[in-house]
Amino acid sequence: MTIALETWTHNTIAVNGITLHYVTQGEGPLMLMLHGFPEFWYSWRHQIPEFAQDYKVVAVDMRGYNDSDKPQDLSAYHIQELIKDIEGIITGLGYESCVLVGHDWGGAIAWYFAYSYPRLVEKLIILNIPHPAKFAEGLRSNPQQILKSSYTFFFQIPLVPELLFQFNDYQAIETAFQTQAVDKNAFSPADITAYKNAAAKRGALTAMLNYYRKTMWELVFDKEWNVLEVPTLMIWGENDTALGKELTYGTESYVRNLQIRYIPNCSHWVQQEQPERVNQYMREFLSASLES
Repeated sequence: MTIALETWTHNTIAVNGITLHYVTQGEGPLMLMLHGFPEFWYSWRHQIPEFAQDYKVVAVDMRGYNDSDKPQDLSAYHIQELIKDIEGIITGLGYESCVLVGHDWGGAIAWYFAYSYPRLVEKLIILNIPHPAKFAEGLRSNPQQILKSSYTFFFQIPLVPELLFQFNDYQAIETAFQTQAVDKNAFSPADITAYKNAAAKRGALTAMLNYYRKTMWELVFDKEWNVLEVPTLMIWGENDTALGKELTYGTESYVRNLQIRYIPNCSHWVQQEQPERVNQYMREFLSASLES
């Protein structure tokens, strides 16, 4: 897939006491895209021009990442602060609702946001992150998932993870993408360099890891979950080495209107590794929702 890198524009928005950077393309209803770790807005490069045909697409750098502000205090990464950021983006851009799309950590925040502000979310699209209740269940009772998530416990150590990521020109960033991807051609050298450069910005690594050091435990030890009324699509790359496919089973108990589309031979980096398939499934979901 070829990407016209000059088709979108860069901007910033002041929300919740900080300034967030985002890229945007298109006009119309708002589609807001939230990335995961260790990414930034660039992880949506295959989706932005596709959906800009029908939406105002906004792909944000989450707080702590790339060109957004990077508060260093751990309390700045409380889930409620992250939710306020998203509410501020939607209303600050002049919208009353959006199609909310999230992958990895962005997906976790999207789950929480949809429960907290369902009136602001017309449709929810989640990529390779389970419902928080299912994730908590997996960490409590599934030894295989505990092993897969063991890296998150390492991330709790102060400073050492930062040093590991910095070692040998941020080799750990390259390894995270290249070793997990089924299609080794999904990430070009330029893509890897972009991710390394974003992580190398002053204060970024600690801020990025603070999601694990603060918000992680809110995912595991949280509340009772009601049934979500927002129509939801889950897209899942089946070869995710960090999150088992079984974490998706039973999600329908928590979402009234749920579709799940599995993509075989695809890693955690689903929207970058299989962009055409992801875009197709998103289109089908959005079109069906409009027709219903």
